Amino acid sequence: MQLTSKRLNPPLADWKGRVVWILGGSSGIGRATAEALYAQGARVIVSARQAPPLREFVEARAGCLALPLDVTDAAAVTSATEAAWAHAGKPLDLIVYCAGHYQPMRATQFDLAEAQRHWAVNYGGALHLLDAVLPMLLAAGNGHLALVGSVAGYRGLPMSLAYGPTKAALNNLAENLYLDLHKWGVGVSIINPGFVETALTAQNSFTMPALIRPEEAARHMLRGWADGRFEMNFPRRFTRWVRLMRCLPDAWYFSAVSRITGA
Repeated sequence: MQLTSKRLNPPLADWKGRVVWILGGSSGIGRATAEALYAQGARVIVSARQAPPLREFVEARAGCLALPLDVTDAAAVTSATEAAWAHAGKPLDLIVYCAGHYQPMRATQFDLAEAQRHWAVNYGGALHLLDAVLPMLLAAGNGHLALVGSVAGYRGLPMSLAYGPTKAALNNLAENLYLDLHKWGVGVSIINPGFVETALTAQNSFTMPALIRPEEAARHMLRGWADGRFEMNFPRRFTRWVRLMRCLPDAWYFSAVSRITGA
């Protein structure tokens, strides 16, 4: 298959018979994506720390599986990976790392334990997943690995001292993974949403421009996988400007962000 600048991965459009594992699938973007994929015919495995919403999801959906999981526990991630593969009965078609932790933070109220919690969930958990799934994906020679980042990872933003660096790390990680894995037939994508209405963003005390529902985020993600995209950022009416601001000289960027946010 010839891949274009837009289509950097084999497209995932027909979900009938496919098996998807979503880590962070109990609420928000992860839950909405699980529901959208199931509606398209996929069998969906959902993982998160909280078991009740996972059970509620699978009880109403045949062929799905709940795997309660703390992504900061490496051994638990390995065990869950084995269980997911056994349930699928074949290599997984898509693995989505959507587990996330967010607490607004400024340097003037720095909290080391909270910052470390961000790293453990948002980035360390992704490494635990890679350790468990990469040998299986490489052996299969197919499958797709998606990481959910954020436009907060593009450049520094107010209140994002703990959160933003973890998402920046995921963006860099996804680029490295793509370079290493695409020749082996394994797809990689990074998803960078703007503001999505979830329990995490409900903590924000500021006005969030272009705020969207998780269901809209899921639709953007399914469209991106169908198009074979590497990066998805949405809603574009907001994220295209944030993305372009990465190219500004530092002095211009800091001035613009301070003026726009009042920081």
